[in-house]
Amino acid sequence: MFKTTIKGTGHYVPENIVTNHDLSKRMNTNDEWITERTGIKERHHRANRNDEKETTAYLGFKASEMALQNAGIKAEELDYIIFATLSPDYYFPGCGVLLQEMLGCRTIGALDVRNQCSGFVYAMSVAHAFIKSGIYKNILVVGAEIHSFGLDFSDEGRGVSVIFGDGAGAVVLSATEGDEDGDILSINMHSEGKFAEELCTKFPGSKYGWSDRMRLEPENVTDAEVYPVMNGNFVFKHAVTRFPETMMEALSAAGKTIEDLDLFIPHQANLRIAQFVQQKMGLSDEKVFNNIQKYGNTTAASIPLALSEAIGSGKIKRGDLILLSAFGSGFTWGSVLFEY
Repeated sequence: MFKTTIKGTGHYVPENIVTNHDLSKRMNTNDEWITERTGIKERHHRANRNDEKETTAYLGFKASEMALQNAGIKAEELDYIIFATLSPDYYFPGCGVLLQEMLGCRTIGALDVRNQCSGFVYAMSVAHAFIKSGIYKNILVVGAEIHSFGLDFSDEGRGVSVIFGDGAGAVVLSATEGDEDGDILSINMHSEGKFAEELCTKFPGSKYGWSDRMRLEPENVTDAEVYPVMNGNFVFKHAVTRFPETMMEALSAAGKTIEDLDLFIPHQANLRIAQFVQQKMGLSDEKVFNNIQKYGNTTAASIPLALSEAIGSGKIKRGDLILLSAFGSGFTWGSVLFEY
């Protein structure tokens, strides 16, 4: 039976850093207000909102280059691409095929995953299934986002716009058989669609309108439809409930306990959520990795970006037991437990 081993990781963020002080020049906010509510001090935004080169697919490409190099695998050795994002270059086609072209891969399959903050966990589950079944050997899993072009930087939108950043992370998963190789031990995924509009962007879509509405009645397309909306307190309460549930489910399925964990990497949604979950689960600071302070919430990119940083900094070593957990829009949530 094949193991699903993480052979390499990579990440990439735009060079342009936007601090809380920078945002205070655009809206009625300040560093203390943002830090207290989110833990975020800065985030990366692409410098030009209309940049046609530094797109979501491009960020994914740069992260993928690093992941492939670290894995010692060439792009032409890949068998499949899975790309998770809520901010694609085009409404369609998805970013997967754009990344396939950028990397110069063979005409391999490219799948796009639209599960927002849980997108990378869902993408990992698909890759794991393909590898375990013996269909594919090397799969590139990417999470990438450019949020900065679609946020409301007015006072009305500050509760959401201060949270999000741009970035990408990538992982190369390979089928292996050696005793020394790591493996994915358990995965779980969940959803609760009745809360879809508690955290969403409504336009464009078949429910709130399409391009013809923007063309024929642009004055009736509201900010509440175009920009992301979030019921913050509601999301927080559900997140701090679902995180421990999915974590314990993943550990139990693999016959592990919370004490066995070497590192927990939560989706970087809000530092307050991560700290609440950490305390509830009885994890020490050394066993939790957070980088939201530097990058903000990069949605599908947050977990692979954090994983790549943790490995690169030596926080994770081969043989460690790692847990990745996410909660977000949908609502969707889930976890991946693996030995690195």
